[in-house]
Amino acid sequence: MVKKRPSSGQVRIISGQWRSRKLPIHDLEGLRPTTDRVRETLFNWIANDVRGARVLDCFGGSGALSLESLSRYAAYARVFELQPQAAKQLVENLATLKCNDADVIKGDSLKLLANSPEKGFDIVFVDPPFRKSLADKSIQLLAQQQWLLPDALIYVETEAELTLLEVPASWTLLKEKSAGQVIYRLYQYCPLEQDNTEEDL
Repeated sequence: MVKKRPSSGQVRIISGQWRSRKLPIHDLEGLRPTTDRVRETLFNWIANDVRGARVLDCFGGSGALSLESLSRYAAYARVFELQPQAAKQLVENLATLKCNDADVIKGDSLKLLANSPEKGFDIVFVDPPFRKSLADKSIQLLAQQQWLLPDALIYVETEAELTLLEVPASWTLLKEKSAGQVIYRLYQYCPLEQDNTEEDL
């Protein structure tokens, strides 16, 4: 008898208040949790910035990045997720952790990003399904719709063959690494100073 593919897996929180906790995730098409190795590198990069931060997870998926942030005492996380099953599982996992500092919003991330938020974010994760041209579009919307607070950090994870990203001039590349089929980068948003062209009277 051929065994069916498991309908679910697990995501492990690496560090923080929920260290080593394992939470269920659905095995859904396009759901590609950031690996422990990559996640550990990322959170080493942003270790001094997570506590007290407002976090936006543009493509929630398993919730690995937002849950890791909350475990490390981020103040708040907003998570966008298109697939109803994945969004429902995220809500259930937050309830399991007794975490009330996050909102899971079900919907198309690009449509959600097209609307300006009431308040910006300190850390933003852009980890979309591969080969759907979502990374560049998300970056454009983040810049246009004022999702970023000054000095915000933006993490972008894409397929390795996508060597160039179109990022605004106000984004500075801080870190870049590759692992297997992925390349991941950390940017910082530094608002460009507006030229003051007024002449002294």
